[in-house]
Amino acid sequence: MSAIQTALGLVFQPTVLVTIFLAALFGLVVGAIPGLTATMAIALLVPVTFFMDPVPAVGAMVTCSAMAIFAGDIPGTLLRIPGTPASAAYSDEAYMMTRNGEGEIALGANLLFSVIGGLFGTVVLILAAPVLAEVALQFSSFEYFWLALLGLTCAVFIGTGSPVKGLVSLFIGLFVATIGLNNPAGVPRFTFGSTELTGGVNFIAAMIGLFAVSEVFRFAISHSVQAGPQAVMGNLFRGWGRMMVQYWPQQLRGNVLGTIIGALPGAGADIAAWVSYAISKKMSRTPEKYGKGHVEGIIESTSSNNAALAGAWVPALVFGIPGDSITAIVIGVLYLKNMNPGPMIFLNNPQYIYAVFIIFILANLVMLPLGWAAIKGARTILRIPREILMPCILMFCIVGAFAVNNSAFGVAVMLVFGVLGFLMEENDIPVAPCILGIVLGPTLEENFVTSMIKSDGSYLAFFERPIAGALGVATLLVWLVPVLLMALRSRKAAAPRQG
Repeated sequence: MSAIQTALGLVFQPTVLVTIFLAALFGLVVGAIPGLTATMAIALLVPVTFFMDPVPAVGAMVTCSAMAIFAGDIPGTLLRIPGTPASAAYSDEAYMMTRNGEGEIALGANLLFSVIGGLFGTVVLILAAPVLAEVALQFSSFEYFWLALLGLTCAVFIGTGSPVKGLVSLFIGLFVATIGLNNPAGVPRFTFGSTELTGGVNFIAAMIGLFAVSEVFRFAISHSVQAGPQAVMGNLFRGWGRMMVQYWPQQLRGNVLGTIIGALPGAGADIAAWVSYAISKKMSRTPEKYGKGHVEGIIESTSSNNAALAGAWVPALVFGIPGDSITAIVIGVLYLKNMNPGPMIFLNNPQYIYAVFIIFILANLVMLPLGWAAIKGARTILRIPREILMPCILMFCIVGAFAVNNSAFGVAVMLVFGVLGFLMEENDIPVAPCILGIVLGPTLEENFVTSMIKSDGSYLAFFERPIAGALGVATLLVWLVPVLLMALRSRKAAAPRQG
């Protein structure tokens, strides 16, 4: 109890609270700019934390990352440009709601369920950190292979068109993921002699191109008077009670899944959002509404990616193993501040652990007023004429793509994928599975090759470990059940004709 009182004293100091507030504003700004991810926001904060005490330093990082993940939803909803990769899974859905005049419902849902998801993840972090970390440590290359394959299987469900077109998009993404040296053998593939391509195709630049630049091209070519989304009007809090009651299974499922995926080292909020959106569509009673502006998938995904943020701290604090790229940076800062992560920190410095928990709760609570203010300010964007807005969007896209590696090559990648995204959507091929393929392709290949080396080429080894076997069976069932159901239907349809 004295450790908790000490932690409260450490957190509730004017300097710490001001630091948390400023970090929240910084996270909102960075997260809302396409290309500047939550990870980048944390990386930019690192030099500043050198001059801080341990608690404000960690508080700034926790708050900044939580705000950045939420802020990525704002441009995704208003302009179909996800601010962070974690928002990409449902930006199409949210943007369609804005086009349908329901932008305030989409943004209100993003805000409310981001807060709930973050708080749920925090509660799990407080209550079950050691247990979840133990489960996370059971994951080897076999489990990660099946997890990546299960994630890729989601491409069939997130595509709004036919499954075949979803697979075409997925294979385009998987091909892009094979470019460069980032493969187990370290052999140049599809680089065509380009030194820039040896590092692979940058995911952020590709995402900006597929989502944002394709939209700019579409406007420039059609120059239609169709214009942009209707202005976001009305009360952001409208429908909160109804959504919480009607969609409580979805938010709970998103929270649980996000926390579990976040606790797996290397998974993170991006994968959590994609998997949750796909599961939401698959298990929905009204899957035909998805892709046309339906809040159900948004609720589950946004709950999931914010819960994953806290979940990623489980292995980071308990074992010093980063759950995602954000906690990988944070672990370095913890060591610098003599808050060495690992089981002993719970015994030697419990006040610091409790301080982190308290800051997590504060960060998610402060998201409500600051997020509301950010949305109110951002919606004025929709009043700008499209002829002015589109060049400004393109300028931000160029800045974001350049900022990833401070290289003009990122801008070239962005433009190429802008053309690709435009051509895909003109032919009704969904963009989202392509992004999923780029994200999960390297993980799938790396863990497959590693597993084959470990097992001396035995495929049975992929089913020998309990968790790997369960994931493998689940993945195969996802593939086979729809095929079996189709066969049964066709057999029933053929039976009356034979009779």
